[in-house]
Amino acid sequence: MSRTLSVKRFTGAQVYGHLPELARLRITVFREFPYLYDGDSAYEERYLRTYTDSADSVMVLVFDGARIVGASTGLPLADETYNVIAPFREQAIDVDRIFYFGESVLLPEYRGRGLGVRFFHEREDHARSLGRFDLTCFCAVDRPLDHPRRPAGYQPLDRFWEKRGYRRQPALKASFSWQDLDEDRESPKSMTFWMKRLRD
Repeated sequence: MSRTLSVKRFTGAQVYGHLPELARLRITVFREFPYLYDGDSAYEERYLRTYTDSADSVMVLVFDGARIVGASTGLPLADETYNVIAPFREQAIDVDRIFYFGESVLLPEYRGRGLGVRFFHEREDHARSLGRFDLTCFCAVDRPLDHPRRPAGYQPLDRFWEKRGYRRQPALKASFSWQDLDEDRESPKSMTFWMKRLRD
């Protein structure tokens, strides 16, 4: 592990060359609770092309030397897939005014250095720079408190998100399907959106 990490921001097709490594990073980090995702690289790279296809997407990458050890993504909500957009359309919310944050993934040994905060700052700065967004949002998986794979002492990120100005939106829920580590096939998972006003 180097003493100095570098954080770089990419947009649109600039991120294309980093997709294979980002796919591997997502699979590694999302195996942890609460996602428990048993992923595969081919699916990940297809999913991540949503970002390369959006001219206004952003990808914030953390490098330890040449190695990517963390990443955070975002794009205009209108450029996302149907299942992400649908809850907003159902509530008659203008998706064209919202910038959506995808994942923030960071290897465990690099946590606690302020990079999670940096991810939010970088993506919010990018959304503001585009000049047409009033809100930012992301969604988080809903897992019961008594989930059998919940680690002892696990602390959800709710307080961290609230400190960044985000508020949980119980009326806005999406369904995503993936295969958990202890499943033999994909199953739907409920995810709840969190939202912040970029400007009044």
